[in-house]
Amino acid sequence: MPGNKQALANFQRLQSSYEILKDEKARKLFDDLLQVKREQQHRRSEQESRRDAKRQKMFSDLEEREWAAFAPDPFAKEREEEDRIAKKLREEIARIRAMYASKGENMTLATIREFPGVKKESTSITKPWVDKEKLLKVSWEKIGEDYTAEGLRELFLKFGEVEDVVIKSAKKKGSALVVMENKDAVVAATGSVSGHLSNPLLVLPLQPPMVTEAPSASRSAKPDRLSNLFGAGYIAFEDAILMKLQKAAEKRK
Repeated sequence: MPGNKQALANFQRLQSSYEILKDEKARKLFDDLLQVKREQQHRRSEQESRRDAKRQKMFSDLEEREWAAFAPDPFAKEREEEDRIAKKLREEIARIRAMYASKGENMTLATIREFPGVKKESTSITKPWVDKEKLLKVSWEKIGEDYTAEGLRELFLKFGEVEDVVIKSAKKKGSALVVMENKDAVVAATGSVSGHLSNPLLVLPLQPPMVTEAPSASRSAKPDRLSNLFGAGYIAFEDAILMKLQKAAEKRK
């Protein structure tokens, strides 16, 4: 019967296995075969794991690239804010330049003191007329830390002796006239960034220097640095001041 045949076959296999286990040499060969199979299975598992890890890394890298391609730039807002402030500063400088170009800067220190709203905080000068080429026009926004006459004197002492400081009161903007010892001090002050980084000073000479013709043999090969602050050279000067302010802000970060 089929059932008896199957039972007989199972019995024969068990008998054969028993004989193999009883034989030491046969059992050792059987153990070696099992060990080889286990090692093969282990290697296959490791290979599959490595392949899975590579596939996972590929998917992860692809997701990161896709995210980076569509994600917003984290520094875009900071750059926009920096550009906005720089643009506002350029506009303010242009406005101040246009305002003083239309009004003209022919006022002396004695004339300024006669205007209403002038607040004289500190002075050491007694003569009514001053060489206008020794005058600096200083202006700033009324935000953050304000400036006093004594504070301005200390700031400009590094460029030369300060003879007088006169501040004009205003609600939104501050301005002052600074009388330097000589023209060289005016040139040094207008070529540097001064004041607090959060509220820098706009420093300009009150009047351009007088240009006089000199004999060709005694003419200097280099143009007067201060004369470049007027006319076409004024824009380059503004750009240089803006660049210095931006570099100073970057260093503070």
